[in-house]
Amino acid sequence: MNYCEEFDIIVVGAGHAGCEAAYIASKMNCKVLLLTMSLDTIAQMSCNPAIGGVAKGQIVREIDALGGIMAKVTDKTGIHFKMLNTSKGPAVWSPRAQCDRTLYRITMKQILEQQKNLYIKQEEAIKILVDDKKVTGLLTKHNNVYKSKCVILTPGTFMNGVIHIGLKSFPAGRYSEFPSSLSESLKEIGFEVKRLKTGTPPRIDGKTVDYTKLELQPSDSPPVPFSHFTPLSKFPYQKLLNCYITYTNPETHKIILDNLDRSPLYTGRIKSIGPRYCPSIEDKVVKFKDRQRHQIFLEPEGLYTTELYCNGISSSLPEDVQERIVHSIQGLENAKITRYGYAIEYDYCPPTQLWPSLETKLVEGLFFAGQINGTTGYEEAAGQGIVAGINAVLKIQKKEPLVLGRDEAYIGVLIDDLVTKGILDPYRMFTSRAEYRLLLRSDNADLRLLDYAYNLGLIEENYYKIFKEYKEKLEKLIKFFETKKINSDDTIADLIRQAKEPENLEEELNEEFKLETDYYWNTKNLLNEAKIQIKYSGYIQKQIQQAQQLKKLENKKIPDDIDYEKIPGLLKEAKLKLSQIRPKTIGQASRISGVTPADISILIVYLKKYYNTD
Repeated sequence: MNYCEEFDIIVVGAGHAGCEAAYIASKMNCKVLLLTMSLDTIAQMSCNPAIGGVAKGQIVREIDALGGIMAKVTDKTGIHFKMLNTSKGPAVWSPRAQCDRTLYRITMKQILEQQKNLYIKQEEAIKILVDDKKVTGLLTKHNNVYKSKCVILTPGTFMNGVIHIGLKSFPAGRYSEFPSSLSESLKEIGFEVKRLKTGTPPRIDGKTVDYTKLELQPSDSPPVPFSHFTPLSKFPYQKLLNCYITYTNPETHKIILDNLDRSPLYTGRIKSIGPRYCPSIEDKVVKFKDRQRHQIFLEPEGLYTTELYCNGISSSLPEDVQERIVHSIQGLENAKITRYGYAIEYDYCPPTQLWPSLETKLVEGLFFAGQINGTTGYEEAAGQGIVAGINAVLKIQKKEPLVLGRDEAYIGVLIDDLVTKGILDPYRMFTSRAEYRLLLRSDNADLRLLDYAYNLGLIEENYYKIFKEYKEKLEKLIKFFETKKINSDDTIADLIRQAKEPENLEEELNEEFKLETDYYWNTKNLLNEAKIQIKYSGYIQKQIQQAQQLKKLENKKIPDDIDYEKIPGLLKEAKLKLSQIRPKTIGQASRISGVTPADISILIVYLKKYYNTD
């Protein structure tokens, strides 16, 4: 073995989770090694070249407020921006952007290469090194040993990955890329390892599409950036392109149903479970036979390519069947497929094996983030990556981990769901998963999380100064409206109307509330934020009160050495689940599937009696 350089933290895998983890840990002045199987696929958008969407857009805004990188790269490489759900309430407004796939990857790599304390190397990790239940580093395929205090695993779909196209299958982490054997090392250590499945649709040549038959979907004008730190005077950075909509039809569905005997999904070759909320087209046609059509979004892959991504027809059917499917769709009758769709099965580790910090319970200093935890989506992966990166540094510094509450961030909901409830199919974030979604809006991610980032040293002083002024003026503006007793529907409607033309309102409210900045914290957003908080104040206060009640349970800590088998009165299932998950608080224990309110009452009484807890 060759003993190489030592690092504070090693991140294995340079997908969206790995990039975020490595970036944030190096930003916190740790010496970080980012290991990837290919330097040319850092931050590769393996599926859709898009960032954000319902609830996912909120996660990206949260990553940005915590000092992360995804939102900034999205703004620099975005070619189509859309704020979703604007016809509904602000709790579900969600930003989404189509990016130039190649430019996104290149931009991310460039930023990581220039980041201080961050070292990037192309090597394959094959074994996690552990001594006395503590991680010490890892071994690579080149027989190199890299020592470290913490290791963060973010392997995506590469662990024992197998691709399926029709009845053909072959090992791969992505098409034309080798899989990883790292899960064998995890099994040897004692981790539970299972299988999941995901997939991707065919891509087509835009030159061969009849756009006259498609529904046009233009970008928002003006577009709204993802990052709080994007200079508005420079945005958008790239030329904006259109997206298009078309639909499947009964002929499409017949082609699929007639060829299920050649589907790996319906012949039993694929045995693992795929994403429930992003099914393949064959799954949609079989399970929703009453539907006459399914929507397809045709999205550009980039500025310098004619390829289009066919969002909505993910498939693992044989190539000739995919050809017939595409040609049956309006506008695509003569379309040429440039890349065929496929399904991929891969290993993951059930996330109940993690603490809320994303550190593993089995090995101290070893963290998991991304698809290894059973999630799907770039945003979910990146959200875990930034938390794992921050907590690995805090672990080294012997400080308490950052654990975001369910009332503080979608990232908090995501991680709590994973480590407390586990998963049955690939986990995707939705606004409906958050009980306090009115508190977790895309417009207030900075108000919720930027103080955390500043205290961790992740936000530069000049930005924080602007944010503080914005925050102070927002509080004064809300009080100003309250003193004017602006509470009737008519007056609020008037405020909304005026907020669309902030310069008119500025004159009425005098110079006190004017914010001349080139960033998110400007007068227009100040007025919009005040408008939302005033209009929905009753609902917001109700959710704040509910969250405070929950916090009482979250503040009731459960000792690490508790033996649930010795607690009389607990149901057998409760003892089993509590012993497996080892919840840190009564609040977390109450959310475990199979643990009843009666079990929680017994647990609270037991803690009072034997541990003198309040």
